[in-house]
Amino acid sequence: MTLPMAFVGTLQIATPSRWFECAAQQWQDLLVDHANCEKKAASTALSLIFTYSQDMDLTERISRLAREELRHFEQVQRLMHKLNIPFKRMTPSRYGEGLRRAVHRNEPKRLLDLLCCGALIEARSCERFMGLASLLDDPLRSFYQGLSASEARHHELYLQLAAARFAETWRDNLNRLASVEAELITASDEQLRFHSGMPIL
Repeated sequence: MTLPMAFVGTLQIATPSRWFECAAQQWQDLLVDHANCEKKAASTALSLIFTYSQDMDLTERISRLAREELRHFEQVQRLMHKLNIPFKRMTPSRYGEGLRRAVHRNEPKRLLDLLCCGALIEARSCERFMGLASLLDDPLRSFYQGLSASEARHHELYLQLAAARFAETWRDNLNRLASVEAELITASDEQLRFHSGMPIL
């Protein structure tokens, strides 16, 4: 797969084709994990609002993002109901934890890391939505096509917030975390998840 131009400079590598092939075959499990991802995205946004409440520009813009993530969660649940896909508990992938381990504990570097991680996650989500849309039939095809535009906007928002607050350091920091992210999505994973690495056949 080729990395979309919108994410060159954020993501370092494209998702390998084999991930998309496996994901298209296991779309039911992927849809359940997708619902979990939308909840996590909303939770992350709310955490930023509570932690950095003194930054009113950030909280206002992230609040809108949180509402949109929750609407996406509702849309995924409605689609699961329509397609008769039951909810089930799933173990998380290594992806989120791997990125969290790379986040600084102390401010202000922690905020910068969180914003850069947000940009990376949204960019990867968009790239995978776009790739999956080309392999699946409706209603999943049109659903993922629609979501890809939202994820691209979220990616841009996180980058704008990082650049406005850390004009001198955000790019180097993004590159550091992008290297971690690239390793996570190319390493082998025993389970397929929306943000997993390469499934072990």
